[in-house]
Amino acid sequence: MTLIVPVLLILSTLSLAFGMVLPLVLFEKLYFFSETPSLFGIVAYLWVEENRTLAAVVGLLSIVFPVIKLIAIAFEVTAPVEGEAEGGPHERLFAKLLPLLARWSMVDVMLVALVIFAAKTSGVAEAFTQPGLWFYTASAIMTGLLQMQLRPQRVRPQ
Repeated sequence: MTLIVPVLLILSTLSLAFGMVLPLVLFEKLYFFSETPSLFGIVAYLWVEENRTLAAVVGLLSIVFPVIKLIAIAFEVTAPVEGEAEGGPHERLFAKLLPLLARWSMVDVMLVALVIFAAKTSGVAEAFTQPGLWFYTASAIMTGLLQMQLRPQRVRPQ
């Protein structure tokens, strides 16, 4: 059981990296034109097209938050326990940060799913998922499993 945490951490990090650089979705238009944007490509395209606010939001939710979450989990796994009681006043910063970051872990996966749904129902383009989306989703799921492994839910007495 102790081996699962480092393995999940490594696999989640690799999956996140692949999810950011591999194509997320394939858009086919008129059977002749196709696009396969990656997550970095989408953020860069939004930035170049003067949609800087949207580029910043997508970059923050899709790139920065998952990376910070993985760093926080890595510190949580490798940091020595300081002998504090759980819930004590000096609980580590990353232990407090992880639950906040967990709320945003699947936002971009849902956003890509909505874009695919919109493209398929509009008739303008056909959309097909690509490996980048599956790697990104796998990373989000493994990160959630890691977080559950590190901080199991406990019922507190009232």
